Amino acid sequence: MKVLFIGDIIGKIGRRIGKSLLPDVVNRYKIDVVIANGENIAGGFGITEKTAMELFSCGVHIITTGNHVWDKKEAIPYIAKESNVLRPINYPVGTPGVGSVIFTPRNNTKVAVINISGRVFMNTLDCPFRTGKAEVERLRESTNIIVVDFHAEATSEKIAFGYYIDGMVSAVIGTHTHVQTADEQILPDGTAYITDVGMTGPQMSVIGIKKEQIIERFLSQMPIKYEIAKGNVTLSAVIIEINEESGKAIKIERLQLTDFQP
Repeated sequence: MKVLFIGDIIGKIGRRIGKSLLPDVVNRYKIDVVIANGENIAGGFGITEKTAMELFSCGVHIITTGNHVWDKKEAIPYIAKESNVLRPINYPVGTPGVGSVIFTPRNNTKVAVINISGRVFMNTLDCPFRTGKAEVERLRESTNIIVVDFHAEATSEKIAFGYYIDGMVSAVIGTHTHVQTADEQILPDGTAYITDVGMTGPQMSVIGIKKEQIIERFLSQMPIKYEIAKGNVTLSAVIIEINEESGKAIKIERLQLTDFQP
Protein backbone atom coordinates (compact mmCIF):
# COMPACT_ATOMS: atom_id res chain seq x y z
CA MET A 1 0.00 0.00 0.00
CA LYS A 2 1.41 3.39 -1.01
CA VAL A 3 0.00 6.67 0.28
CA LEU A 4 0.85 10.08 -1.16
CA PHE A 5 0.39 12.96 1.28
CA ILE A 6 0.55 16.42 -0.34
CA GLY A 7 1.49 19.42 1.82
CA ASP A 8 -0.72 22.50 2.30
CA ILE A 9 -2.02 23.52 -1.13
CA ILE A 10 -2.06 27.30 -1.62
CA GLY A 11 -4.80 28.85 -3.74
CA LYS A 12 -5.33 28.50 -7.47
CA ILE A 13 -1.61 28.30 -8.17
CA GLY A 14 -1.33 25.29 -5.88
CA ARG A 15 -4.43 23.62 -7.31
CA ARG A 16 -3.00 24.04 -10.79
CA ILE A 17 0.22 22.19 -9.98
CA GLY A 18 -1.86 19.39 -8.52
CA LYS A 19 -3.63 18.99 -11.84
CA SER A 20 -0.43 19.11 -13.87
CA LEU A 21 1.83 16.87 -11.78
CA LEU A 22 -0.41 14.54 -9.76
CA PRO A 23 -1.33 12.03 -12.50
CA ASP A 24 2.33 11.41 -13.32
CA VAL A 25 3.30 11.04 -9.64
CA VAL A 26 0.48 8.55 -9.04
CA ASN A 27 1.49 6.47 -12.06
CA ARG A 28 5.24 6.65 -11.48
CA TYR A 29 5.12 5.67 -7.79
CA LYS A 30 2.06 3.38 -8.06
CA ILE A 31 0.11 5.36 -5.46
CA ASP A 32 -3.04 3.82 -3.98
CA VAL A 33 -4.34 6.70 -1.83
CA VAL A 34 -3.85 10.47 -2.23
CA ILE A 35 -4.34 12.74 0.79
CA ALA A 36 -3.88 16.51 0.60
CA ASN A 37 -4.10 19.29 3.14
CA GLY A 38 -6.47 21.81 1.55
CA GLU A 39 -7.24 24.37 4.22
CA ASN A 40 -5.79 27.16 2.04
CA ILE A 41 -6.97 26.13 -1.43
CA ALA A 42 -9.54 28.95 -1.78
CA GLY A 43 -7.65 32.16 -2.40
CA GLY A 44 -4.92 31.20 0.05
CA PHE A 45 -7.21 31.10 3.08
CA GLY A 46 -9.96 28.53 3.64
CA ILE A 47 -11.77 26.02 1.46
CA THR A 48 -14.98 25.97 -0.61
CA GLU A 49 -17.01 23.23 -2.25
CA LYS A 50 -15.85 24.34 -5.70
CA THR A 51 -12.15 24.25 -4.83
CA ALA A 52 -12.49 20.94 -2.99
CA MET A 53 -14.21 19.38 -5.99
CA GLU A 54 -11.35 20.60 -8.14
CA LEU A 55 -8.90 18.59 -6.02
CA PHE A 56 -11.12 15.52 -6.04
CA SER A 57 -11.41 15.71 -9.84
CA CYS A 58 -7.63 15.57 -10.29
CA GLY A 59 -7.16 12.48 -8.12
CA VAL A 60 -7.13 13.52 -4.47
CA HIS A 61 -9.16 11.10 -2.33
CA ILE A 62 -9.16 12.76 1.12
CA ILE A 63 -8.74 16.46 2.01
CA THR A 64 -7.54 17.42 5.48
CA THR A 65 -7.58 20.94 6.91
CA GLY A 66 -6.57 22.89 10.01
CA ASN A 67 -7.02 26.23 11.73
CA HIS A 68 -8.10 27.99 8.49
CA VAL A 69 -10.90 25.52 7.80
CA TRP A 70 -13.66 28.03 8.63
CA ASP A 71 -12.15 31.07 6.85
CA LYS A 72 -14.78 30.83 4.11
CA LYS A 73 -18.26 30.79 5.67
CA GLU A 74 -19.70 28.85 2.74
CA ALA A 75 -17.46 25.95 3.76
CA ILE A 76 -19.57 25.21 6.85
CA PRO A 77 -22.58 23.53 5.16
CA TYR A 78 -20.27 21.75 2.71
CA ILE A 79 -18.02 20.29 5.40
CA ALA A 80 -21.11 19.27 7.35
CA LYS A 81 -22.14 16.95 4.50
CA GLU A 82 -18.85 15.90 2.86
CA SER A 83 -17.15 13.11 4.82
CA ASN A 84 -14.00 13.11 2.67
CA VAL A 85 -13.16 16.67 3.73
CA LEU A 86 -11.95 16.52 7.32
CA ARG A 87 -11.70 19.18 9.99
CA PRO A 88 -9.59 18.65 13.14
CA ILE A 89 -11.19 15.96 15.26
CA ASN A 90 -10.49 17.78 18.53
CA TYR A 91 -13.00 20.57 17.87
CA PRO A 92 -15.79 20.51 20.47
CA VAL A 93 -18.69 18.09 20.15
CA GLY A 94 -21.33 19.55 17.81
CA THR A 95 -18.88 21.21 15.42
CA PRO A 96 -19.94 20.56 11.78
CA GLY A 97 -18.11 17.87 9.89
CA VAL A 98 -15.97 14.90 10.87
CA GLY A 99 -12.36 14.51 11.95
CA SER A 100 -11.73 11.04 10.56
CA VAL A 101 -12.81 8.81 7.73
CA ILE A 102 -12.28 5.25 6.50
CA PHE A 103 -11.56 5.03 2.77
CA THR A 104 -11.44 1.84 0.67
CA PRO A 105 -9.24 2.37 -2.41
CA ARG A 106 -9.03 -1.25 -3.66
CA ASN A 107 -9.43 -4.91 -2.75
CA ASN A 108 -11.44 -4.04 0.37
CA THR A 109 -8.27 -2.69 2.03
CA LYS A 110 -9.43 0.04 4.38
CA VAL A 111 -7.36 3.14 5.08
CA ALA A 112 -8.29 5.47 7.93
CA VAL A 113 -7.32 9.14 7.95
CA ILE A 114 -7.44 11.36 11.04
CA ASN A 115 -7.07 15.16 11.14
CA ILE A 116 -5.84 16.58 14.47
CA SER A 117 -4.91 20.13 15.51
CA GLY A 118 -2.14 20.97 17.93
CA ARG A 119 -2.66 23.50 20.73
CA VAL A 120 0.72 25.22 21.18
CA PHE A 121 0.46 28.71 19.58
CA MET A 122 -2.85 27.55 18.07
CA ASN A 123 -6.55 27.63 18.96
CA THR A 124 -7.31 26.04 22.31
CA LEU A 125 -9.13 22.85 21.33
CA ASP A 126 -9.58 19.55 23.12
CA CYS A 127 -6.39 17.64 23.98
CA PRO A 128 -4.95 16.31 20.70
CA PHE A 129 -3.15 13.49 22.49
CA ARG A 130 -6.12 12.06 24.36
CA THR A 131 -8.62 12.75 21.56
CA GLY A 132 -6.30 11.33 18.94
CA LYS A 133 -5.53 8.15 20.87
CA ALA A 134 -9.21 7.49 21.57
CA GLU A 135 -10.03 7.83 17.87
CA VAL A 136 -7.13 5.59 16.86
CA GLU A 137 -8.36 2.89 19.22
CA ARG A 138 -11.85 3.15 17.71
CA LEU A 139 -10.58 3.00 14.12
CA ARG A 140 -8.27 0.05 14.79
CA GLU A 141 -11.38 -2.07 15.21
CA SER A 142 -11.89 -1.63 11.44
CA THR A 143 -8.34 -1.23 10.09
CA ASN A 144 -4.73 -1.02 11.22
CA ILE A 145 -3.76 1.28 8.33
CA ILE A 146 -4.16 4.76 9.82
CA VAL A 147 -2.64 8.05 8.60
CA VAL A 148 -2.70 11.12 10.85
CA ASP A 149 -2.44 14.75 9.71
CA PHE A 150 -1.16 16.53 12.82
CA HIS A 151 -1.72 20.22 12.04
CA ALA A 152 0.43 22.17 14.49
CA GLU A 153 2.87 25.04 14.92
CA ALA A 154 5.32 23.71 17.51
CA THR A 155 7.80 21.09 16.34
CA SER A 156 8.04 19.75 19.88
CA GLU A 157 4.31 19.06 20.02
CA LYS A 158 4.43 17.22 16.69
CA ILE A 159 7.42 15.10 17.64
CA ALA A 160 5.95 14.29 21.05
CA PHE A 161 2.70 13.17 19.44
CA GLY A 162 4.62 10.98 17.00
CA TYR A 163 6.32 9.11 19.82
CA TYR A 164 3.10 9.02 21.86
CA ILE A 165 1.16 7.25 19.12
CA ASP A 166 4.10 5.27 17.63
CA GLY A 167 3.09 1.73 16.71
CA MET A 168 -0.63 2.49 16.80
CA VAL A 169 -0.79 4.28 13.43
CA SER A 170 0.95 3.91 10.09
CA ALA A 171 2.04 7.54 9.76
CA VAL A 172 2.01 10.91 11.50
CA ILE A 173 2.42 13.70 8.96
CA GLY A 174 2.94 17.23 10.26
CA THR A 175 1.32 20.17 8.47
CA HIS A 176 0.79 23.93 9.01
CA THR A 177 4.24 25.58 8.84
CA HIS A 178 4.48 25.27 5.03
CA VAL A 179 8.22 24.49 5.29
CA GLN A 180 9.25 20.91 4.53
CA THR A 181 11.51 19.39 7.18
CA ALA A 182 14.25 16.82 6.56
CA ASP A 183 13.50 14.53 9.50
CA GLU A 184 11.44 11.85 7.75
CA GLN A 185 11.92 8.54 9.57
CA ILE A 186 10.31 5.32 10.74
CA LEU A 187 9.86 5.56 14.51
CA PRO A 188 10.93 2.59 16.68
CA ASP A 189 7.52 0.87 16.70
CA GLY A 190 6.80 1.26 12.99
CA THR A 191 5.12 4.66 12.48
CA ALA A 192 6.34 6.84 9.60
CA TYR A 193 6.93 10.41 10.72
CA ILE A 194 7.85 13.86 9.40
CA THR A 195 7.54 17.11 11.35
CA ASP A 196 6.19 19.04 8.36
CA VAL A 197 5.46 17.90 4.84
CA GLY A 198 5.73 21.46 3.49
CA MET A 199 3.45 23.32 1.09
CA THR A 200 2.35 23.14 -2.51
CA GLY A 201 2.56 26.71 -3.70
CA PRO A 202 4.78 29.50 -5.04
CA GLN A 203 8.48 28.87 -4.58
CA MET A 204 9.61 32.51 -4.24
CA SER A 205 7.34 33.45 -1.35
CA VAL A 206 7.02 33.49 2.42
CA ILE A 207 4.78 30.48 3.12
CA GLY A 208 2.87 31.23 -0.08
CA ILE A 209 2.44 34.99 0.28
CA LYS A 210 4.31 37.70 -1.68
CA LYS A 211 7.59 38.10 0.15
CA GLU A 212 7.51 41.90 -0.03
CA GLN A 213 4.22 42.01 1.87
CA ILE A 214 5.48 39.75 4.64
CA ILE A 215 8.71 41.72 4.98
CA GLU A 216 6.72 44.96 5.19
CA ARG A 217 4.52 43.44 7.88
CA PHE A 218 7.56 42.52 9.95
CA LEU A 219 9.06 45.98 9.47
CA SER A 220 5.92 48.05 10.14
CA GLN A 221 3.83 45.74 12.36
CA MET A 222 0.83 47.13 10.46
CA PRO A 223 -1.98 44.97 9.00
CA ILE A 224 -1.60 44.20 5.31
CA LYS A 225 -3.92 42.44 2.87
CA TYR A 226 -1.95 39.43 1.75
CA GLU A 227 -1.73 38.22 -1.85
CA ILE A 228 -0.51 34.85 -3.08
CA ALA A 229 2.87 35.07 -4.82
CA LYS A 230 3.34 34.13 -8.48
CA GLY A 231 6.02 32.32 -10.41
CA ASN A 232 7.41 28.80 -10.18
CA VAL A 233 5.41 26.41 -8.03
CA THR A 234 6.70 23.54 -5.88
CA LEU A 235 4.68 20.47 -4.94
CA SER A 236 5.83 19.17 -1.55
CA ALA A 237 4.75 15.72 -0.43
CA VAL A 238 5.75 12.44 1.15
CA ILE A 239 5.21 8.90 -0.08
CA ILE A 240 4.56 6.33 2.63
CA GLU A 241 4.79 2.61 1.91
CA ILE A 242 2.75 0.56 4.38
CA ASN A 243 2.56 -3.18 5.11
CA GLU A 244 -1.12 -3.98 4.62
CA GLU A 245 -1.19 -6.81 7.15
CA SER A 246 0.55 -5.10 10.07
CA GLY A 247 -0.23 -1.46 9.27
CA LYS A 248 3.43 -0.65 9.95
CA ALA A 249 5.32 1.73 7.70
CA ILE A 250 8.03 0.25 5.51
CA LYS A 251 9.35 3.47 4.00
CA ILE A 252 8.78 7.23 3.94
CA GLU A 253 10.20 9.38 1.16
CA ARG A 254 10.15 13.14 0.77
CA LEU A 255 9.15 14.57 -2.59
CA GLN A 256 9.54 18.06 -4.04
CA LEU A 257 8.69 18.76 -7.66
CA THR A 258 8.83 22.19 -9.29
CA ASP A 259 6.55 23.30 -12.11
CA PHE A 260 8.20 26.16 -13.99
CA GLN A 261 5.77 28.95 -14.77
CA PRO A 262 6.38 31.79 -17.25
